[in-house]
Amino acid sequence: MIKWLFIILAVVILGLLSVAIWVTQTEKSQYAKNSLRLQNAEPKITLDAKTAVVVFSRSGNTGVLADHIAQKHNAELFEITATDYELGIPGWIAALNDARSKVATITPSNINLEKYQTIYLGSPIWLYSPAPPIWQFAKNNDFSGKNVILFNTFNSKFEQHFIDDFEKLVRENGAKTFSHRYVNRGRMGSQISSQDMLDKFDSQDN
Repeated sequence: MIKWLFIILAVVILGLLSVAIWVTQTEKSQYAKNSLRLQNAEPKITLDAKTAVVVFSRSGNTGVLADHIAQKHNAELFEITATDYELGIPGWIAALNDARSKVATITPSNINLEKYQTIYLGSPIWLYSPAPPIWQFAKNNDFSGKNVILFNTFNSKFEQHFIDDFEKLVRENGAKTFSHRYVNRGRMGSQISSQDMLDKFDSQDN
């Protein structure tokens, strides 16, 4: 009996490890593809920008969307990084563990947003909630008189109460208006193309 329990446990562990390796390798592949796309993007023109785009993106999918938004609105683009969630199995485990958290160590923690009228805040959705780094950024920054737009990409879905909580947070920090835009990219392994993602977003972002 004990022998069979050990065999079952070994099979379960092997299965979990296989999933972790597949997911993290897929993320690394996406990151490489998205990085190449961003390198080949047209240079941004941000003279007298009235819009800022602030994004956290782990594998680069939301980053591609952020770059598109910045190009479209002649906006300044700022990237948030969080070393706890770097690509690889440790970062993936940390992301799963912290997915519902609203606290993260981020760089930069603050950006002077005073000169902008509209602020786009972007992140992937982790376990139905915006990723922790964008929550932390929203907590740290002043949005007085700003139009704030949260944008997300995801593989499954989001839960509206998390979006409502995010709206409450940015309004407490001074936001004048709030809206939410998002793209469901589909399950990992059968996701829509980057161009389809951008087209779907543009249908919401007039």
